[in-house]
Amino acid sequence: MTNKNNFYRKNFGDMLTKYNYNIHPGDIVAGTIFHKELQGFLVDIGINIAGYLPKEEIFLNSNNVNKETIKYLINETREFFILAYNPKSRQLILSIKRLDYIRARKRIQQLAIEDNILYLHIKNINRGGIITYLEGLQSFIPKSHLITNYSSISSVNKIIKCKLLINNEKINQIILSTKRAALDISSKKLKIGNIVDGEITQITKYGVFIKIYNIISLLHISEIGDKYINNIYKVFKIGKKLKVKIIHIDMEQGRLSVSRRNLN
Repeated sequence: MTNKNNFYRKNFGDMLTKYNYNIHPGDIVAGTIFHKELQGFLVDIGINIAGYLPKEEIFLNSNNVNKETIKYLINETREFFILAYNPKSRQLILSIKRLDYIRARKRIQQLAIEDNILYLHIKNINRGGIITYLEGLQSFIPKSHLITNYSSISSVNKIIKCKLLINNEKINQIILSTKRAALDISSKKLKIGNIVDGEITQITKYGVFIKIYNIISLLHISEIGDKYINNIYKVFKIGKKLKVKIIHIDMEQGRLSVSRRNLN
C-alpha cells in the first residue's frame, strides 16, 4: 500500500526525532478532518505536520462509499491509524480503514471464542456459495456448508443464520457455515443413539443424504444394513421417509452421520 503511493518509512524516525514528535507508524492518533482535496482529506492531529487521509484509506467496505458519506467527513473528529510519512509532501499518511480492520479482526476473534449463532445478510450469490460480511469484512459460506437447497437461495439481503467455521487472519479468510448453526439450534433434539425420522434428499454411489430437522445427514452405504447392496439407486428414492439412528455428531464441522444397522 505504501509503496504504491510513494510513501516512505525510512526517514520517518529521523524526522520525528528532529522535531521531537512522539509518534510512530502503527500508532493511533486523534484528529479532525478539516479540508477535502482531490484524492483525499487533510487532517489536523495537533502537531505541525499535516495529516493526509487518502480516499482509498477511508472505508473498510468499498460498498459504503458515496457522496453523502464523504461530505459528512468534514469536521469529523475521530481516531486514525498512522501508515507512514511522505517526505515529498511532508505529511503523515493516515488510515481509517486499517484501524477499522484491526478492530474488526479483534471482534471476530472474540466471536470465534464465543461461538454464537450469527445473523448476517446475504450480499451476493455465486456458483461456489454465498458472500456476506462479518464486522465489515467479506466472508464466505461455501455451497457444502449450506443447509438449504442451493438453487432455492435467490434473495440478496435476506438474513441467514450461520456460525464461524474458519477464521484465518494470515490469509484474510473468513469461512462460515449454516450447517453448524442448524446443528447448534437442534442440538437438544439430536443425541447419539436417538432414532429419528428423515427425508431422503440425495442419492449417491457411496450413500444417501437425509434431511433431519432441516439438517442434511449422511447415511453411508456401509451403514445401510448387513446385506450387500448392488444398486443403491434401486433401493432408495428421493422424498422417501426413512427411520435412522444418529451415530456421529460433529459440531465443529456441522456434520451428522446416521445408520440403519441393528435398527428395530
